[in-house]
Amino acid sequence: MKTATETINTSTWSLTITDFKELTKVRLAVSVVFSSIAGYFLGAYQIDMLSIFLLAFGGYCMVGASNAYNQIIEKDLDVLMKRTKNRPVPAGRMSVNMALAVAIVLTVLGIVSLYLLNPKTALFGTISIFLYTSVYTPLKTKTPLAVFVGAIPGAIPFMLGWVAATNDFGIEPGTLFMIQFFWQFPHFWALGWMLDDDYKKGGFKMLPTGKKDAGTALQIILYTIWMIVISIMPVFGFTGRLQLSIVAAIIIFLMGLTMLVFAFKLYEKRDNTSARRLMLASVSYITLMQIVFVIDNFI
Repeated sequence: MKTATETINTSTWSLTITDFKELTKVRLAVSVVFSSIAGYFLGAYQIDMLSIFLLAFGGYCMVGASNAYNQIIEKDLDVLMKRTKNRPVPAGRMSVNMALAVAIVLTVLGIVSLYLLNPKTALFGTISIFLYTSVYTPLKTKTPLAVFVGAIPGAIPFMLGWVAATNDFGIEPGTLFMIQFFWQFPHFWALGWMLDDDYKKGGFKMLPTGKKDAGTALQIILYTIWMIVISIMPVFGFTGRLQLSIVAAIIIFLMGLTMLVFAFKLYEKRDNTSARRLMLASVSYITLMQIVFVIDNFI
């Protein structure tokens, strides 16, 4: 039987792991790592498992560090919102100094891991942390343009994988960047629509018009259309080694069209249910689109 001390130690360790996952936003970090690995598979001439490990580990560290810095900076605002008040720093389970130490360690580990792949990968990873923490985070309470700035580091992972595999930045990783860049607007505005009341408690300006209105819904539609256009561009053969077969392009187009239908539904109904459906559709789209790109690349 476990002693009382062992039980307490186990409980403390479990809580520490849970707080670490919350601080680094583990689900978001894993999705970013997935995007990076997809980009690697598209760019690599030969698959190297050590490179994949370094990319996955470094990518998680960089995203985790960004989220930790973000939660340190926004701790006084997070406590005002239902969705964030139980995070380890605002809830008081983790001190600011401890969170900062975690963020710094993750930053160093991430940069070193990505540098071992090549300097360009480390540079883009560093730019991502800087933009997210030093520009996007403070802008969130100032202007809805924060989403535009935040879309830049958010679009880097898909591109980062290609750069990690090739040590080169050209039309191919640029296209991958643009796909994920345009995708983020309907995704985050749908999320912002759902959480608008909570965001306002923290003073965050996430919707382009500042309201859950026709203007915001229309912009979601327009950015979704651009996302679809960029996503199927490789089928036309002018994006270098990044190419799509006609069948893959049709599949991606139909997936994008499905997401566009949800965007029109939001424009029509302008309710949280429609926004949630669009948000879930966007998550499915980005994941399945990357899978289609990778499968098509190897067929």
